[in-house]
Amino acid sequence: MSKAINNILIPNVTKTPQHKKVDAENRLPKQGQDSEFSKLLGNLEESKPLHSGINLSSHAVKRLAERKIDFNGDEYTKIKDAVDKLKEKGSQNSLVVSDKAAYIIDVQNNKVITAVDKDSMTENVFTKIDSTVFVN
Repeated sequence: MSKAINNILIPNVTKTPQHKKVDAENRLPKQGQDSEFSKLLGNLEESKPLHSGINLSSHAVKRLAERKIDFNGDEYTKIKDAVDKLKEKGSQNSLVVSDKAAYIIDVQNNKVITAVDKDSMTENVFTKIDSTVFVN
């Protein structure tokens, strides 16, 4: 039942594969029932923090300690306000410069990636940033 074309046997294909019929009623959750996915999604949303505070990467924590940069109180508030402004402008990776230090920040994730103290800022090149904010 094969044809020979250029001395190559080509089989005849007459049947197409048939799909199995699936009973959709048994596979989908019934009206008013939550699927397992919905339950997991609900748990994930409940576990999100209610505030959008600034997080520190492990690298940033190490740099703050090494360089003796105080990231409490006023400094934290300045950086948080700067991040809020940067979000409004659509920034992603930003340099925030205060009177104490310079911070590279992942704006979308509210995370300080690294920090450089004021005395070490000169002669530094900051790359892969799309915006800069100076705060006092």
